[in-house]
Amino acid sequence: MLVAVGIGPGDSELLTVKAVKLIEEADQVFVPGNVAKEIIAPYREDPVVLSFPMTADEGYITECMETNADTIAPAAENGLAVFCILGDPNFYGTFGRLCAVLDEKYPDIEYSTVPGVSSITAFAAATGLSLSGGIEISDGSENTALLRMKVRRPRETADELKKSGYTTFILAEKMYMDGQKIYHTDELPEESPYFSILYAGK
Repeated sequence: MLVAVGIGPGDSELLTVKAVKLIEEADQVFVPGNVAKEIIAPYREDPVVLSFPMTADEGYITECMETNADTIAPAAENGLAVFCILGDPNFYGTFGRLCAVLDEKYPDIEYSTVPGVSSITAFAAATGLSLSGGIEISDGSENTALLRMKVRRPRETADELKKSGYTTFILAEKMYMDGQKIYHTDELPEESPYFSILYAGK
């Protein structure tokens, strides 16, 4: 089993209790560089440092991803492997690309993610900025998705968004609370509770 754990923006004390527990209990921990190694140092002293280059060379990136997958696979096949990622593993992280390689080369390995403090929420705290209302977040590439918070009428909202070219929808209700539910495009309910987020993708 492989679990990608978000380790936050840089402060070792901003890891979640669940993240610390997994890091301490894992058979092997992997980190994408020395910055991540330093962040988890209070909880684990023996992580394996992997190479995730910051480059536009797609060929080299692919080569590194395959090497990293080969390194992680034995630990994930035989026990609990934890891969620590700065911020949140599903928010502009490298884990998605690594999973694509694992799916191809090691399809029997199961994996999941544990959320961490993302750079967006960390930015708001570090700057003392209170964010509300509509906010655009981008890495400079074309916008192909949006998140709509506090969606009380998800099916109606999805129908409106379809007019703007959105075709794929995922609704999460009460995430990580009792009663959590996840719905996809063709099963969106008419109404949702306050704690709901709708993903729309083109």
